[in-house]
Amino acid sequence: MADFFMNDYDRQVYERELRDFLPDKIFDAHVHIATSKNKVTRKRNGGSSWPGLVSHEQSVSELMGALGELFPGKESSALIFGMTLSGIDETNNYVIDSNRGYNLPMLYRTEYSIPADELEAKVKAGGFLGLKPYLTCAPSYIPSPEVRIFDFLPKEHLEVANRNGWIVMLHISRNARLRDPVNLAQLLEIEEKYPNVKLIVAHIGRAYAREDFGDAFEVLKSTKNMCFDFTANLLDEAMIEAIKCVGTDRFIYGTDFPIAYMRLYREVKDGTYCNVVPKGLYGDVTGIPHVRDEENDKITLMVYEQLRAFKRAAAALKLSDTDVEKIMYSNIKRLIDNVK
Repeated sequence: MADFFMNDYDRQVYERELRDFLPDKIFDAHVHIATSKNKVTRKRNGGSSWPGLVSHEQSVSELMGALGELFPGKESSALIFGMTLSGIDETNNYVIDSNRGYNLPMLYRTEYSIPADELEAKVKAGGFLGLKPYLTCAPSYIPSPEVRIFDFLPKEHLEVANRNGWIVMLHISRNARLRDPVNLAQLLEIEEKYPNVKLIVAHIGRAYAREDFGDAFEVLKSTKNMCFDFTANLLDEAMIEAIKCVGTDRFIYGTDFPIAYMRLYREVKDGTYCNVVPKGLYGDVTGIPHVRDEENDKITLMVYEQLRAFKRAAAALKLSDTDVEKIMYSNIKRLIDNVK
């Protein structure tokens, strides 16, 4: 697995294409903090395998160092939470310990089976601002393609989050992604029944190809509360449609670091995305879904490709500097401040 590094081409991309576009303050709403010292205790139940090509180890200190290299001249912060395959207590305790002295806002990695009163106590005791459920933490007997939102984000947890006005960072499941009718119905149910939940639908609902969102934004345009982040999403068309749906006040920047340290650009064909990576950098990628490699020394970091796509979307929508600033900083900062 490869670790974070920058080269001259990356620095050229930042200086020539991104520095002047980005606001002075950047707030990343979607960052993982993890260590390999935590034991893997559960099997993966869904999700892509290609993120495993990059190191998943990242302390808060390492994150802040990387942000300084990635965005020189900018003030950077992040909303942080743990990874998905180690024990819940071990995962969350590492985030707390790594964050000492930095005091970044944190979300609590959940397990579907935690009793609601125990969940509430642990979130408050740890100083977390909300929940990060994930489909890996759904019951293992449910086949991955059939996992529904309420299988890993039970209504008992939503009731606690609603009562406390917490943030909930939601990575939706199911092969049809955002356009899946079950996902859409349950998103609308959360919107209606839990209005105090600050729901962030991660990755624009995993809409990485035009076919992934179908008429979802038409269905969701009546919502007033839910937000989207464009974490790990390189599809400017999805960004454009999401912003048209929820406006610039409910669209949020996130990266999925350390995954977004990967070097790649993305192709989309027939509704399927493919990450193109430098040949040899991640070993033999033969047979890994959504990945191919090529001889190319001009492949930059995923986070920069993501921001290139957002810049294209901003140009297409004629977003103002104020709009860009809200998406890159103020929107998530407002949600966080409203929890405290």
